[in-house]
Amino acid sequence: MRYFPGVSKLLIGLLSALISTNQETVVSNLVAQTTGISVDVANPNDPIEKEYLNLLAEDDAAQSEVDEWILESRTSTNAPSATLNLRIDQRFASVKKNYTEFLRRNPSHVRAHLAYGSFLQEIREEEEGVKHWEKARELDPKNPAAWNNLANYYGHRSPVKKSFEYYAKAIELNPNEPVYHWNFATTVYLFRKDAMEFYQINETQVFDKALALYRAAMKLAPNDFILATDYAQSYYGTKPPRYKDGLAAWTDVLKIARDEIERDGVRIHLGRIHWKLSEFDAARKQLAAITNEMYTPSKTKLLKNIEESEAKSAQTNAVPSVTGEK
Repeated sequence: MRYFPGVSKLLIGLLSALISTNQETVVSNLVAQTTGISVDVANPNDPIEKEYLNLLAEDDAAQSEVDEWILESRTSTNAPSATLNLRIDQRFASVKKNYTEFLRRNPSHVRAHLAYGSFLQEIREEEEGVKHWEKARELDPKNPAAWNNLANYYGHRSPVKKSFEYYAKAIELNPNEPVYHWNFATTVYLFRKDAMEFYQINETQVFDKALALYRAAMKLAPNDFILATDYAQSYYGTKPPRYKDGLAAWTDVLKIARDEIERDGVRIHLGRIHWKLSEFDAARKQLAAITNEMYTPSKTKLLKNIEESEAKSAQTNAVPSVTGEK
């Protein structure tokens, strides 16, 4: 699920905004767009705001450093895992200390509670992180990011039905944030039984609800390849299968693929659905357009499936001979 949006995106934008001629308006708008939080920034040069931005910068730097250490450890035999874990704990400890100290002095800083809660989630201290999200919600009940983040947590940890209520609240507060619709769609789709009980609807209607939420998110973020892929993938699990709708969805995904690797990946799906629809020539056409070798195993398997299905179809449709015919 998608929590309080990443620090890097917000931080880079804020640093650019601070050199704007109209800092107050630009910073306020940027925070709202990036985090889903509507805030009034009275003075971005205020010492408290500067300290908050420094916290975000340190948070981001620590996460990046740890990611690099982990990658290095995978290619090196010199650093024992215990040593690496100690380095990680120490690096994150300083971030925790600074967040804690800032919130001790500024206990009503909603965005800091949200950011710290997300940091704690990242380092797998989920229950402690939830306390800060709850505090943010208590301080500002109209903050949609707090509701969304808590909904994500309950979707993972239960009660799942509580997440439905919280996502709906986040969307009510900010209907223009695609992430909220996206998260809601994913949760409804994955926890169909809970959704059936909560909304008193049948499974087909649950699929309809999830797909409608995906489409709402895509309307707000029409060029988001990952979102469009999630939506198209969802058609594989509907009961009964909705292959024609899935074909249309994957066709749209192909239009926004960002490079040839992504396009070839989508062609695998298009070939698979054409095969499911017994459109064997169309399936082969999609597979023939694939050039990246990383898809060769999937392509080979699909071609084999197509051949087997085509042979079976030909045998089934063959005109039986009449006994005794001369």
